Amino acid sequence: MPAKKAPELALPSTDGTTFDLGKARGSPVVVYFYPKDNTPGCTAEAAGFRDHFKAFRKAGASIYGISRDSLKSHASFKEKMALPFELLSDAEETACKAWDVIRMKNMYGKQVRGIERSTFVIAADGTIAREWRGVKVPGHVEEVLAFVNTLE
Repeated sequence: MPAKKAPELALPSTDGTTFDLGKARGSPVVVYFYPKDNTPGCTAEAAGFRDHFKAFRKAGASIYGISRDSLKSHASFKEKMALPFELLSDAEETACKAWDVIRMKNMYGKQVRGIERSTFVIAADGTIAREWRGVKVPGHVEEVLAFVNTLE
């Protein structure tokens, strides 16, 4: 089965630029979608990517976190967590829809529409090398890193 080309991704970044996945070819990119800044699971996940950042860089991969939060929210979350990678704001849900990560979820007994925690590794050629959906945070970052280390 041929590898699936990663959907378009061009979003405002905490570094003040627009991140364009199409221009990031040539090395692996880890893109993780998460529900909300400053929530327990999302904080733990961001801390995991932060704590393993040097190992991802050594493997040649860059990391980007994406949620529907504003750039202002992302900037304070990034600073508070001392994240060495950029966060991308998808307030209009364009990337969330293209990557099919919006789901109906149960929150305190109510149905709410939100981001399903998902991670994608995009290979140097722009195809999706691997995807994880419905991610449980414990051990996840290590699993992603182990996979990135298998890429050429």
